[in-house]
Amino acid sequence: MPRNAAFDLLDAVIGHKRLLDEALDKTPSFTHLPDRDRGLAALIVRAVLRHRGEIDALIDAFLEKPLGKKGQSAKNALRMGLAQLMFSDIADHAAVDTTVEMCQSAELAPYRKLVNAVLRRAQREGAKVLATLDAPRVNTPEWLWDSWVAAYGEDTARAIATQHMQEPPLDLTAKADPAHWAQALDAQLMPTGTLRVGRKASVTTLEGFDQGAWWVQDLAASLPARLLGSVEGMDVIDLCAAPGGKTMELAAAGGQVIAVDRSTKRLERVQQNLDRTQLNAKLITADAETWRPAMLADAVLLDAPCSATGTARRHPDVLNLKTQADVDKLANLQGRLLRAAVDMVRPGGLIVYCTCSLQPEEGERQIEALLASDAPVELDPVKPAEAGALTNIITPEGYLRTLPHYLNEQGGMDGFFAARLRRL
Repeated sequence: MPRNAAFDLLDAVIGHKRLLDEALDKTPSFTHLPDRDRGLAALIVRAVLRHRGEIDALIDAFLEKPLGKKGQSAKNALRMGLAQLMFSDIADHAAVDTTVEMCQSAELAPYRKLVNAVLRRAQREGAKVLATLDAPRVNTPEWLWDSWVAAYGEDTARAIATQHMQEPPLDLTAKADPAHWAQALDAQLMPTGTLRVGRKASVTTLEGFDQGAWWVQDLAASLPARLLGSVEGMDVIDLCAAPGGKTMELAAAGGQVIAVDRSTKRLERVQQNLDRTQLNAKLITADAETWRPAMLADAVLLDAPCSATGTARRHPDVLNLKTQADVDKLANLQGRLLRAAVDMVRPGGLIVYCTCSLQPEEGERQIEALLASDAPVELDPVKPAEAGALTNIITPEGYLRTLPHYLNEQGGMDGFFAARLRRL
C-alpha cells in the first residue's frame, strides 16, 4: 500500500535522519511497490517535507496537548493526512479515509480516533489556520532563513523559500539536438538548451530514454561544465563525479574524461548512465583529496560535496536534516578539495569549482580564501555574455550564482555557485 510505504519513508527521514534518496533505495515497503504507487508514496512524503512547518502548526492548533515522544508515529500519520488534505489534489475523503485506515498497526491503533478527529477538523478549519501563517518563513529552519537573509536580503530569502514550496518540473539534458527532443517530448526548450518536461511521467517510459538521448539534470546543474568552454580533445578530470551528469556533459562535448569519486556504488550508477548514453569516460574510485593523475590535466571540474541547500525544491529533506554544523564541516572539506584540484591542472589550465549550495561559506568564501592564499591560481571571471539570456546569474565579481526563484514562472531552478580559475 503506498501510504504505508510513505509512512516508512517519513520515519526514515524524520525519525532516523536518513536522506530521502537513501530511504527510497533501501525501504522494502517502497521498493516493492509498482511504479505508480511509488510515485504516490514519494509525492506524499515530499509534500510533508516541503510543508512541514505549516503542517506542524496545524497539528498544534488542533491538538489539545502535544503527542510527546511516544506519539511521534501518530504525528507522522497526521502529517501524511494533512499533506494530502491541504497540499495535494487528492480528494478530501480519500486523504482522510486512507490515513485513518492506515492506523491499524499496534503503534498507531491507539491514536486512530484522534487522527480521524484532527483530520476532520482540518477539513473544516485548516484553510483558515493556514491563512494566518507566514508559509515561506515557517517552512524554513531558522538557521537557514537567517543565513539567506544575511547573504541575499529578506525579499530574496522569501522568494527562495517560496520556490521551495513548489513541486519542480523535470529537466533533461540532451546528448545532441535539443530542439528535436523538445518537440519529441513536448518539452519546453529553456534558454540554456535544457529540456523542461511539464507532465509527470516515469523517466524510463519517456521517448529517448532507452536510446540514451538525454539524461536527467536540473537546468542549473548543467551550467558549471560549460564554463570550461570547448573541451573537445582535452584531458578533463571530473572530481566527485557521481551521479554523473557533468561527466556525460563533458564526454558528449568531446572531452577525454577521468571521473573520480570515492564511492564505488555511486560510480556504478555513473557507468550505467554512460552505457545507456553510449558515452565514454574512465572511472576511478579514489579520495580526491589524496589521488593525483599520472599527468596534469587540461581542466578540472570539482563539484564539491556540500549541504545541498540549493536543491531543496527537489530534495525537501535537506530542509529537515541539514544544520549549520554540516555547512561548517563541509566547508573545511571543500577547501581541501579545491587545493587538491589546483595540483591536478597544468599551468594555463582551468579549474571550475561548484556547489549546489546557497551558503556563501560553500561558494564565494571558498574562492576568496583560495585567492588570498599562496595558491598558484587567478580568477578567470565569467562574462555575462557566457550566460546568454540569464545575465542575472553572473555576479559583479564574475561568479556564477543561480537562485531557486530565477525563472520562477517556468518552474525555477536549483541554487548553484560556480567559479572559474586559471592555473598560473
